[in-house]
Amino acid sequence: MAKVLLDTHVFLWLLAEPERLGAHLRLVEDPANSMLLSAASSWEIAIKVRLGRLALPDDPKRYVPDRMRAIGAEPLAVEHAHALEVAALPPLHRDPFDRILVAQARHLDLTILTADAALASYDVRTILV
Repeated sequence: MAKVLLDTHVFLWLLAEPERLGAHLRLVEDPANSMLLSAASSWEIAIKVRLGRLALPDDPKRYVPDRMRAIGAEPLAVEHAHALEVAALPPLHRDPFDRILVAQARHLDLTILTADAALASYDVRTILV
């Protein structure tokens, strides 16, 4: 059983373009694995929708929780310990959302499912799509 933290773009692809995950789709669909979505991803989605950089078929307040239920993803809160873990990360990536995901994965011993090869540069388990 794997505990997998979904990068924001992977979560969005699961819903709109699951074929982009290729063989990794089996990992997500396997009920033996736990899929988690960070509150940081919800925050990122909300900001991008507001700025017009992301179009969704529904308001993010409904879209994200509805789609989380649809794929069986568990919510992951951002805690102070996660935020403080960011200070221990080397400056390999500038995106604050990705940095908090790495911090959460390190702190909670999770694997990140992502297409962002820069995340694999950190001392954290990653599965690259």
